[in-house]
Amino acid sequence: MNMNTSNKTSNSIAWVGKWTFVLAAAGSAVGLGNIWGFPYKAGTEGGSAFVLIYLGCILVVGLPIMMAEIMIGRRARKSPVNAMKIAAIDSGQSSKWQAVGWGGLVSGILILSFYSVIAGICLNYIGIAAMPNTSITSAEQYSLVTASAPRLLFWHTLFIGFNIAILAAGVIGGIERMVRLLMPTLFILMIIMVLNAMINGDFIRGFSFLFSPNFSDVDATTFLRAMGQAFFSLSLGMGSIMCYGSYMPKEENIFKTSLAVAGLDTLIAILAGLAIFPIIFAYGMEPGAGPGLVFISLLSVFVDMPLGNIIGPAFFTLLSIAALSSAISLLEPSVAYFEEEKITSRFSAALILGLLAWFIGIGSVLSFNEWSEIAFIGDLNFLDSMDYLANQFLMPIGGMLIAIFAGWFLKPDLALDEFSDIQLQVFNVWRFFIRYISPASVAAVFIYQLIS
Repeated sequence: MNMNTSNKTSNSIAWVGKWTFVLAAAGSAVGLGNIWGFPYKAGTEGGSAFVLIYLGCILVVGLPIMMAEIMIGRRARKSPVNAMKIAAIDSGQSSKWQAVGWGGLVSGILILSFYSVIAGICLNYIGIAAMPNTSITSAEQYSLVTASAPRLLFWHTLFIGFNIAILAAGVIGGIERMVRLLMPTLFILMIIMVLNAMINGDFIRGFSFLFSPNFSDVDATTFLRAMGQAFFSLSLGMGSIMCYGSYMPKEENIFKTSLAVAGLDTLIAILAGLAIFPIIFAYGMEPGAGPGLVFISLLSVFVDMPLGNIIGPAFFTLLSIAALSSAISLLEPSVAYFEEEKITSRFSAALILGLLAWFIGIGSVLSFNEWSEIAFIGDLNFLDSMDYLANQFLMPIGGMLIAIFAGWFLKPDLALDEFSDIQLQVFNVWRFFIRYISPASVAAVFIYQLIS
């Protein structure tokens, strides 16, 4: 006779507000990649054609895996390691499925280690944008910032310190309180930046860059890139959503809340494009991907823009908030595991694991400057190596295994019990996608990234 072990291991922590999970999960999903990654890909790979493909990928790839993670986490009320173990045992499967949870914990710490360095640069740029050095170019300013290891280490340490403080305060007193503050602030700042783009930017050209359909730019790789963006944008495969799902009240509808998270994540990514590209075009800049666009092109624009010393700091504050809301979800699965296993207190767990991420991040700090020669692993510097290992190996493998487990090994009645508030037809559609479409799609993205 198989006992439902989740009944024995349930805990009492739950989000207080109805929309708290949506804000927390959206905060986990909304990060730096949304603000400088999605808009650029949309603009250079088909405009609205890419946006439509991306939305389709969210629905058929991202949404089913997100629902699976929430369902497994909420059912067990445990961290990803124990949630996967409980779900496997209750389905008559090997407890070794908990390795999926372990992979999520490792990837979260590795991502935080280098993500914190980039986020620290965003924090630094709040002051730089407020009081720019007009005697040097923005490219020279960026070189000055990244060439100084002590400077990078200071901001990296500060950002990790913020994470430790929030997580140590607890799920309700720390994470919930912060996402209720950070996410509305992020949205308000984003609206301000869009309004600024309408006033000071070439909004028509920026809008056209994002949304004019260009199907000549669409090919097989466009679909793979859109699937990859959809998967990574929602923070799937690393345990964050599963962990946040363990705090979701039983009465909340998994399908509707997952749709809300995906919709909010996509909305912020689109608003970011509408905020950035009209300004870039108005000041004669060429749209480029990644840090160069944000730290070099935009800084030079803010220097010349009316009220740029106000708009600029607001923008980098926006980036820092997005980074912080995303970063706290990277460490929470590990902190939750330490706490529930009574390895140590939550405060000590947050401190120990935060310091571990900080220590690993020193390698990423050294990847920027004259010490970069000692921070190489093979053909990649340390930061790129951590990014490659976590984002191109651990996360897609984790997401693929979660889909395979939920679709093929989890007992259907256990899943249906968590989805009892939705129609049977919706459950059957979810089960079809989680069994066939989602794992195959993530596998295709994984293979494509390895080849490219």
